[in-house]
Amino acid sequence: MVTDLDDLATALYVTCDDLLKAHPERRSATPAGGFTARISDAELLTLSAMQVLLGYSSERRWIRFAHRHLRALFPDIPQQPGYNKRLRALAPTMAWITRTLAARTGVGDDSLWVADSTPVECGRSRETALRSELAGWAEYGYCASHSRFFWGLRLHLLTTVHGVPVGWTLTGAKADERHALHDILTGTTGLAELVEANHPTIIADKGYYGREFEHELADAGITVLRPARKGERPRGGEQFFKPLRQVIESVNDTLKGQLDLERHGGRTIAGVCTRIAQRILAMTAAIWHNDTIAAKIRRSLTAYDH
Repeated sequence: MVTDLDDLATALYVTCDDLLKAHPERRSATPAGGFTARISDAELLTLSAMQVLLGYSSERRWIRFAHRHLRALFPDIPQQPGYNKRLRALAPTMAWITRTLAARTGVGDDSLWVADSTPVECGRSRETALRSELAGWAEYGYCASHSRFFWGLRLHLLTTVHGVPVGWTLTGAKADERHALHDILTGTTGLAELVEANHPTIIADKGYYGREFEHELADAGITVLRPARKGERPRGGEQFFKPLRQVIESVNDTLKGQLDLERHGGRTIAGVCTRIAQRILAMTAAIWHNDTIAAKIRRSLTAYDH
């Protein structure tokens, strides 16, 4: 099997189509009046992943490109407003497909996970912060890794040590990382069963602290490993944290550097959530496909960006 975008798109479409036929409740709702969409949900999901992998952050530019070059594969590509509306309706389905693809990889059931958060900038001008529909959810925060303030959100991501996404959530820039991790563990479909079966260990940074927090996770069968905070006694295994945490730093770098995470272009809560889900789906689909064809590097997207 050849590692290229056409091959990935074909495999993703077939898999999505089979999954949605087996689980019709995951399809987008049919509009009132009996209108039948000319392009299927599986085709839309495949198109959305291709858009991200090819680096089109603008939906208008992507639709123009798709109409010119992809009509042989997708004969009924909608115009930009219809494409945008359908993708928003499919946001929950994207998250479910992402989790399903991750579980189908050879490393999707790893019991060693890594947690971290990264800024998702949503605007830079004061006028944007005041007038945006995201105001109230998006807020000013500080990114210690890059020593800068930003206005926007934080993407909290939980992955395996092979970089396969386990779960994710979006919060305001100042949200407590512990609360976000709790939301991921309790709100991600199928994750409770995976925790019960594998009793995972989560490697995190110093922000995931607290005796009560760690006891709650321990009661659920989860062990948290993190560096010691200032004034704490040394914690065992700290020499292994840095190389393992580098995995999720690399995942964040892929999302930002190759998949344009901070150029999402979302202006509403639904728009931002959809575009973030779209990027995580594209990355997971690439990892899943690389794993399926036994590629040497599972997290490489280079073969799919042209």
